[in-house]
Amino acid sequence: MREVLIVDDDFMVAEIHRRFVEQVDGFRAVGVARNGAEALASARDLRPHLILLDVYLPDMTGLDVLQQLRSDGDRVGVIMITAARELDTVQGALDGGAADFLIKPFEFAQLKAKLEAFATRADALEFAGGVDQSLIDSLFGRGRTASQEVLPKGLGVETGRLVLAAVREAGEVSAAECADLVGISRVSARRYLEHYLSSGALDLRLQYGVGRPERRYHLRGV
Repeated sequence: MREVLIVDDDFMVAEIHRRFVEQVDGFRAVGVARNGAEALASARDLRPHLILLDVYLPDMTGLDVLQQLRSDGDRVGVIMITAARELDTVQGALDGGAADFLIKPFEFAQLKAKLEAFATRADALEFAGGVDQSLIDSLFGRGRTASQEVLPKGLGVETGRLVLAAVREAGEVSAAECADLVGISRVSARRYLEHYLSSGALDLRLQYGVGRPERRYHLRGV
């Protein structure tokens, strides 16, 4: 069971993240911190395996917290969770040794994918008898060609390529628009789009109007 510390100054957001974590097999939330000082103290007291760390905190930034953790020799896993999209923030998270980066707003499936990826990497490091190139490639996300891409059951690589190509050419699509462009059902298009959203290939924008907001997808970083 991997223990998770949640750091966010918004009480409601922190509670949502806590509930999300509790729904993922193998993970449990062990604490919530509202600012950087609490985060550092909780990290020392609770010794979590993972911290879900917001960038914008009242007393310091999440990047400052990450830097202090590393300066203290704490190698705890960190997933930055923030509304920040600035490149320098992402670069700071990478430089500080963050395991991953998740942009708000996100849904349960996206966080679940990040947590499961973290667990997979941790298991690979813990139980590996030795290090070879295939292990290194898997840990750093390299070495997988397009033809080797692993998709969830019921999704095909070729259709997945068409979905990504449609998003790239259109700039931004809804599930219905993607379905029309690729020639598949709306339900199928939504499954592909959500998969690539959780894997980090796509990003999401919620377009508000009358009724429920429309989910619109575009390539990450575009």
